[in-house]
Amino acid sequence: MRYRITPPEHIDTTVKLPASKSISNRALVIHALSGGELLPDNLSDCDDTDVIVSALQEMPYVIDIKAAGTAMRFMTAYLAVTESGEHVITGTERMKHRPIGILVDALRRLGADIEYEGEEGFPPLRIRGKRLHGGNIEMAGNVSSQFISALLMAGPAMDQGMRLQLTGGIISRPYIDLTLCTMRDFGAQVEWTGPDSIEVRPKPYRPTPYLIENDWSAASYWYEILALRGQEDSHVTLRGLMDGSRQGDSVARYLFSLLGIKTTFATGEMGVPTSVGLRYRQARLPRLDFNFVNQPDLTQTYVVTCALMGIPFHFTGVKTLRIKETDRIEALKTEMRKLGFVVESHDDNELIWNGARCEADSHPVIDTYEDHRMALAFAPACFVFPGLRIDSPMVVTKSYPHYWEDLRQAGFLIEEE
Repeated sequence: MRYRITPPEHIDTTVKLPASKSISNRALVIHALSGGELLPDNLSDCDDTDVIVSALQEMPYVIDIKAAGTAMRFMTAYLAVTESGEHVITGTERMKHRPIGILVDALRRLGADIEYEGEEGFPPLRIRGKRLHGGNIEMAGNVSSQFISALLMAGPAMDQGMRLQLTGGIISRPYIDLTLCTMRDFGAQVEWTGPDSIEVRPKPYRPTPYLIENDWSAASYWYEILALRGQEDSHVTLRGLMDGSRQGDSVARYLFSLLGIKTTFATGEMGVPTSVGLRYRQARLPRLDFNFVNQPDLTQTYVVTCALMGIPFHFTGVKTLRIKETDRIEALKTEMRKLGFVVESHDDNELIWNGARCEADSHPVIDTYEDHRMALAFAPACFVFPGLRIDSPMVVTKSYPHYWEDLRQAGFLIEEE
């Protein structure tokens, strides 16, 4: 399937964003470990969350988490630390080539019974669940914060709790903090005991009513839409976001303020999601340099936005993009050339555009590489390339199932070819 996208002349719309899959997936695993009956409220309806809900409710012998990397990491730790019998956890072909050895090694050192069903260091895994004693453990902090979060969430279910020492630096620290906050919301005693060490005490979770905030990652695409539309009378209202959000990708509001987008929060009760108003202003930076080590999922949004606004950039902290749903560094370079922009990479950790151009395709078609964020981030480029085509557009269901419907409601013409 392919979509052809034509932008509206004017933007004035209200959007109910999807619930945060980052919070949903954490809350689901912690809720299961708490033994609670009522699921968290406002759960994400995206693919990544659906596979966790299904796995926890049905607990089949073979658990297929498809393309959900978060589900693979979180469910591996959950299955290892609970007395739930033997299971095989697997996924798509791409998932079978996404590394998981760091997490498996850590769980094994804590006593977990995990075997590789195929290539060493990669899914699928055979896990025989049992109660773990816990104790002291080291783990690399510079590969994936999801390994760290998976291990931490299992900590309160261990007899001795866990003392985790992170080595080699720490990436995506806000996602670790989000995990710790969610754990505390369910009664866990967990805290940073140093700049790279965390202690989880052996205090069980307690069942807790829980409300999921909507997704700041999804919000970033609406900021992008206003930035590329570039009209001061355009306006977007986003529902279900909080000022002072724990989500790392809430930094989008600050970064887009540098690109001319003003954010206004509606007044409401502290800690309760409310609505956010976005407007375009013509003030913007002439260049954007930023380290995305804590917000790697925003990289595609800003690569597309900055280049199409003619703003040179130097983005660092992007090495984890190589092991996402696709190699996002190469995918970005390839697809940006179709739009006439020569983006360079350096040391697998930098993306740079200094204004270099090439001839754009006459009728560009964006490949999505089975990666939801390629479709989400490139669709707003239709403001510069009306009639832009997106291949395999339904990959967005991984995180933002109603994206195309929301665009249509905002006035975009989306035609299937």
